[in-house]
Amino acid sequence: MTAVSYPAAPHPATRYWPLVLAATAMLMITMGVRQSMGLFIAPIGRSTGLTVAQISFALAIGQFVWGVVQPVFGAIADQRGPGRVLVAGGVLLAAGLVLAPTFASEWGLLLTLGVLSAAGAGAGSFSILIGATAQHMPAEKRSMAAGVINAGGSFGQFLFAPLVQAVISAAGWAAAMWTLAVSALATLPLAWPLRRRDAEHSVVASAVATSAAPGIGLREQLRIAVRDRSYWLLHLGFFTCGVHIAFLVTHLPGEIALCGLPASVSAVSLALIGLFNVGGSLGAGWLGQRFRMKYLLAAMYASRALLIAIYLVSPPTPLTFFLFSAGLGLTWLATVPPTAGLVGKLFGPRYLGTLFGLTLLSHQLGGFFGAWVGGLVLERFGDYSWMWYADMTLALIAAAANLPIRESVPVPARAQPQVQPT
Repeated sequence: MTAVSYPAAPHPATRYWPLVLAATAMLMITMGVRQSMGLFIAPIGRSTGLTVAQISFALAIGQFVWGVVQPVFGAIADQRGPGRVLVAGGVLLAAGLVLAPTFASEWGLLLTLGVLSAAGAGAGSFSILIGATAQHMPAEKRSMAAGVINAGGSFGQFLFAPLVQAVISAAGWAAAMWTLAVSALATLPLAWPLRRRDAEHSVVASAVATSAAPGIGLREQLRIAVRDRSYWLLHLGFFTCGVHIAFLVTHLPGEIALCGLPASVSAVSLALIGLFNVGGSLGAGWLGQRFRMKYLLAAMYASRALLIAIYLVSPPTPLTFFLFSAGLGLTWLATVPPTAGLVGKLFGPRYLGTLFGLTLLSHQLGGFFGAWVGGLVLERFGDYSWMWYADMTLALIAAAANLPIRESVPVPARAQPQVQPT
């Protein structure tokens, strides 16, 4: 079977780049909050007497819930527009952060950080934001736009990690949670320009999607997707990515503490990951317009295995962690633009929020195990050695899983119509 795609009608950049900037700012906040949670493990433990495994389990549930809600919210946004989804997400995120210090027990953290705040962050995350903007953009611009949005999430980590650590040190972890809650409310006005799908001027209305026929329903599109081997390979690679990201964002501060280094090294390390991923995300978006995205993903996953191997044989000094974090940052969330781009290539942008949301669910299922098992390994063996070895193995599996994915060579828009193999 083949699918023919045609160029979209000219679409002025003044219509879609304001949407991209709003989505970028929103992701900066939601991801900045989420990626700072690992800094709370030690202070919450000292304050409440909870173990690392108990706190890690609450954050692991949060990883899973963040993934579960994305296809659900993505489907709502695809059908009814993203505005209400984004507003509800901002309210839930703020509520979970405000209530966490009040219900600082194992079950309380499960409810506040594991469910409420995670669901709110998921409603304002990649699948909804990238899906909301992709439908307004010409196909040749989507990869770069996804890279810009993704860079916002990374910049949020760069900004929030030092801020959170400073507030924890000065006023305690409860004050830091409330500070993050106030930041979460800033997402509400950002939802306004993204509030609805502009059907009259939408790129979707003027172009034929790659694998989806015009007017195809969501249920039929899902049936097509689940029968596609390439879609499942994307899920496999993204699952292993989730293990890696969640393990590091949750337990890197603990690894640094085991090496006898101060908490400030943890904050700087997390900030460096975010800072370098700004360049990595923009680079991935740019390269995705020129090279096959599956090869970009394979290279990024393989580089993670190499970085971990170098880290394990290096001395545990602040410089080692700073260099390790900078290297990780180049690929940290840079996997998102090419993964979203491949989903768009395979099935078109009409239901990108739903289909990419399901891929993110696989990512966060891996994230659940990365955050939770990391805590179990620490309590069982006294360090994270076995997790590092498992992380290297999974990174190599992810690299291999992306190579057989079906993807055509990028062709300039003026060369279309083009036939894409299926």
